[in-house]
Amino acid sequence: MSKKYSIRGKISKKAEEELSGQNVLTAQLLYNRGIKTKKEAEIFLAPDFVNHLHDPFLLPDMKKAVDRILLAILNNERVGIWSDYDADGIPGGALLHDFFKLVGFNNFINYIPDRHIEGYGLNSEGLEELAKDKVKLLISVDCGIRDHKEILHAKKLGMEVIITDHHEQSDGLPKAYAVINPKRKDSKYPEQILCGTGVIWKLIEALLQTKRDFIKDGQPFELPQGKEKWLLDLVGLATLSDMVPLTGENRVLAHFGLSVLRKSRRPGLQRLLSNLKINKDNITEDDISFMVTPRINAASRMGHPRDAFKLLTVLDLTEADICAKHLDNINNERKGVVASMVKEANKKIKEKFENEGEKQLIVLGNPDWKPSLLGLVANSIADEYNRPVFLWGRASTEVSTSGVGDVFKGSCRSDGTTNLVSLMERAKDSFIEFGGHKLSGGFSVLFEKIHTLEDALVEASTHIVNGDLEILVDAELKLENITEKSVNEILKLAPFGVGNEKPLFIFRDILPEKINRFGKAKEHLSINLRDGSSSIRAISFFASPDQFGDALKEGIKTNLVASVEKSDFGGRREIRLRIVDFFIC
Repeated sequence: MSKKYSIRGKISKKAEEELSGQNVLTAQLLYNRGIKTKKEAEIFLAPDFVNHLHDPFLLPDMKKAVDRILLAILNNERVGIWSDYDADGIPGGALLHDFFKLVGFNNFINYIPDRHIEGYGLNSEGLEELAKDKVKLLISVDCGIRDHKEILHAKKLGMEVIITDHHEQSDGLPKAYAVINPKRKDSKYPEQILCGTGVIWKLIEALLQTKRDFIKDGQPFELPQGKEKWLLDLVGLATLSDMVPLTGENRVLAHFGLSVLRKSRRPGLQRLLSNLKINKDNITEDDISFMVTPRINAASRMGHPRDAFKLLTVLDLTEADICAKHLDNINNERKGVVASMVKEANKKIKEKFENEGEKQLIVLGNPDWKPSLLGLVANSIADEYNRPVFLWGRASTEVSTSGVGDVFKGSCRSDGTTNLVSLMERAKDSFIEFGGHKLSGGFSVLFEKIHTLEDALVEASTHIVNGDLEILVDAELKLENITEKSVNEILKLAPFGVGNEKPLFIFRDILPEKINRFGKAKEHLSINLRDGSSSIRAISFFASPDQFGDALKEGIKTNLVASVEKSDFGGRREIRLRIVDFFIC
């Protein structure tokens, strides 16, 4: 597999006229993202909180859910909030927690399952614990759409269940009181791919549209108009963490979520950002994705997700500092474990290559590996060996379609050319279950089939056509084009993410003057680049010393593909390039 870089087509005359009010580069970037009219550009560049969000009552079962929750508040029924343990479910659980507190309702409990013991979704033991706590109404966050048996069990325990989720439903809907999910087969909601916390935000919108002034025990308590907007920091955090497309309604939520994050009053987030040397006033989507999200996810991977929930909801400054330091410490621990697993995996791969020869994909496992960390390890291996990677780890005893047996959990990552879902579909008889996206996924395998998994996937891969990886680049620039003004124009398109990727640029015939490594373990790359009289710094995080091969040599001209960014780390402001690749024509 080889990479091929192609510059996107020039803006059409019609679109150029429509976007004539924009800077030339901005107009081209908008056109590259399918934005071709003045109206589309206005909506994209200036999200409107009132006009660009959809009516929450377009979501299925929303009215039923709202009426039932208001009844629970009115009658002071015990409410349980069951959320997933990741950086979408935890903020969603915290969001509903904070909303209930804001409206003066306190008869509720948050429940987050232990990732390693309970696994994903609802489970009987947790439901029985909530029933003992006299919960009468259970609201799921970011889970539940496939938990048919568990929801029937909850009903037997005397609980009514409102599911809020954004995952794909199975053949039918579970027998819950209400099921709010934009991906329901009968859903007509315009934004199909909200994150789980986004769905909770729509529920809050619907509750407030129905009744801003609640009456409880004959006494009114109200939520002042607009106060709920302070909760958008959690919505923005989850939207950016869950990698949903940053277009349409998600773009609005991410945009205003970042605005509130820059003013966030949450002591836990304030302490965490301070410890990470992130300037809260200038926080970006990269700060969330690469710094904050991993620490929230570290809680469930290395300990208990309750630690991350506490960080988001704690009010005491001393406790906030303890929470922030704890999450940073366990994230560092997580890094160490992942590095050890990568080292072990590399050793096994080299041995396999020597003994069996190289194959078009890598399948590897160890019963001692934590499944919760395998995705991170697979990312590193896929980048290193430039081919799809399937890793499996610690087994558990589960009831499968084949009966009771040891089940291995795994994660997979693509090299960029292979559709993993199509590949696993071809080898579906090897799996108990599998799912994911084109470039990443998860799976589970019975012990009896783990040793034939590689052969099955290699056979399946022969039916999957892979070609060169074509990467589309937005434009060709010179270093002299990178000015404060031009960078501000580029950043008008932020926040960047899935569906609105960072603009990529080609810089040709540039000279690497000085190549340095930085970081505690010298794991990052910093290069001073020159083009005539213009110079700039370019960086790449977690870049191996020989990652770019002969295309990067000090003092020898080369070509670069990179994005442009502003950095404010540690109070030092700079405009720099983020390296994607070096190549020789």
